[in-house]
Amino acid sequence: MTHLRVTIREVAAKAGVSHQTVSRVINESERVNPETRARVQAAIAELGFQPNAIARSMARGSTRTLACISPNLTDYTYASIIEGAETEARRHGYFLISASAPDAAAFTVLVEQLIASQRTEGLLALNPYIDERYQHLPAGVPTVIVGAQARDERSHSVSLDETNAGRMATQYLLSMGHRRIALITGPLEEDCSQDRQAGYQQALQEAGVDFDPTLVMEGDWSATSGHQAVECLLEDGADFSAIFAQNDRIAVGAIRALREAGLRVPEQVSVVGFDDMPLASYFDPPLTTVRQDIFYIGSEAARLLIQAIEQPGRQTQHVHLPVELIERGSTAKANPEKGGAREVQATR
Repeated sequence: MTHLRVTIREVAAKAGVSHQTVSRVINESERVNPETRARVQAAIAELGFQPNAIARSMARGSTRTLACISPNLTDYTYASIIEGAETEARRHGYFLISASAPDAAAFTVLVEQLIASQRTEGLLALNPYIDERYQHLPAGVPTVIVGAQARDERSHSVSLDETNAGRMATQYLLSMGHRRIALITGPLEEDCSQDRQAGYQQALQEAGVDFDPTLVMEGDWSATSGHQAVECLLEDGADFSAIFAQNDRIAVGAIRALREAGLRVPEQVSVVGFDDMPLASYFDPPLTTVRQDIFYIGSEAARLLIQAIEQPGRQTQHVHLPVELIERGSTAKANPEKGGAREVQATR
């Protein structure tokens, strides 16, 4: 026999009151006299009525639902951030709706559908500075920018200390004796790419090494772009003994191109990546990389958003999370006798 869920109207009939009165009791309204409240609570207990959590929150003027808009839902970094945010939201009794917007126009539509319609109470905006979408962030709605520093005081933000991360990776290669360090960036319109490059340049300056713009190549976060960047560097006759790739996928493509050119990693060229994606320790060679706790970025962003919703007027917060360098087999001390990229050029 199928068990049917007890409805609020059945409770009302049992208690001899209106369903509006039952709703007020459920939502702990003070506009119910004690005798009536006791009668309704007795009916609820006798019938085993379980109030719908979403209905309760909406009756109180809250949907307990958050929106998360990402450039896509397939990228490892974005997906991990969303997973962290969803886990934290659920822990606080909130539901997270995730959607992807490949461009600013799609972002604007989603803001209208999810935020302006009052279906959700706050927004997590992942990497909104990749295009003009940041101009369409909703006013007057709790918002946390994830993966970049907010450019105004309207929004909270959670991001890595990107400049220090770029500086750390470069300092590590410098400490290994490398002085000709190539840099393969992500798209330079993104804040994190610019900040990691700024850290790279800071480390060079601190070590007394001249910055050489011919050693900087722009990628698009893909392995293909890392492969193409190394091909271009070699075709241009660039001399380098190490590469700092701004993500692990770029690093994998770079290693492939080095090997195709007859260069050994790390004996002739050392490579440092960024992210510490799950497969990084299984690459050949295992990848030295800058680890960021992507899951925690998402959970911290959700925590900050819920805090902003539940404590209106709270001062805007900008959280910078630390990183850690993980040393593996793709890096080694510089060896002038091995020649680095110069050796390839000499044999061509």
